[in-house]
Amino acid sequence: MTTTATWSLGQRATAAAVHAYTASGSVLALLMVHHSYRGNVDTVLWLFLAAMVVDGTDGFLARRFRVKEVLPGFDGALLDNVVDFMTYVLAPMALLWANGYLPDGTFGAVCAAVPLLASCVQFCRTDAKPFVAGEHFFLGFPSYWNVLAFYVVATGLGEAATAAVILVCTVLVFVPIRYVYPSRTEALWQLTFVLTALWFASYAVIVAQLPDPHGLVVAASVGYLGYYLALSLWLTLRSAASKAPEPAADLIQGQT
Repeated sequence: MTTTATWSLGQRATAAAVHAYTASGSVLALLMVHHSYRGNVDTVLWLFLAAMVVDGTDGFLARRFRVKEVLPGFDGALLDNVVDFMTYVLAPMALLWANGYLPDGTFGAVCAAVPLLASCVQFCRTDAKPFVAGEHFFLGFPSYWNVLAFYVVATGLGEAATAAVILVCTVLVFVPIRYVYPSRTEALWQLTFVLTALWFASYAVIVAQLPDPHGLVVAASVGYLGYYLALSLWLTLRSAASKAPEPAADLIQGQT
């Protein structure tokens, strides 16, 4: 087996570059917060997209260049969690709170705060991204607060409705539903990959068309969410069914 000492300087430099690529998300997060408080909502949404592209590709690069083996003293998973918390949780709440998408006063502040607290718990759970029975998934709502913020802006969702959705999703963080891990869940992976790529494209079109995106593009984008949730529920139910106890032998015989 290859040891750390056998990795070339070029391989170590490549692994470090992958970590730097992941870390670039922290700079994107800083820009997100900066532009949120300047009222540049469209810019923040573009930065969300850039961060999602980084997050969606850095794991593939890390596995491709075996960064965990090449640089075993550096915790890439921890780095990924730190950056994801900033770009997927903190920055989206800053966008919504700073730009009047949440109710005024204390209740709005609470709505902005509870996703941060819930996500702190989720990001520290060792079973948040389990690998069970040969399948990768997220356990509990996977802190897609940036996606939620995007749809709040794109659909013009009202303050009360936004608050309600935030509170529901906060509760769902703790509900053990198995959510699809788009880049790694093997069930229907090819279909998920294609639909996810189309969703990214629709995201870009919608942001480019703001403040009045085409209804069909928005509907198609929301359709992907329906597919994502349906597949996630199917994975959850399939897992529950596989753990169901077998009927007792005497009951089976009594029915024959």
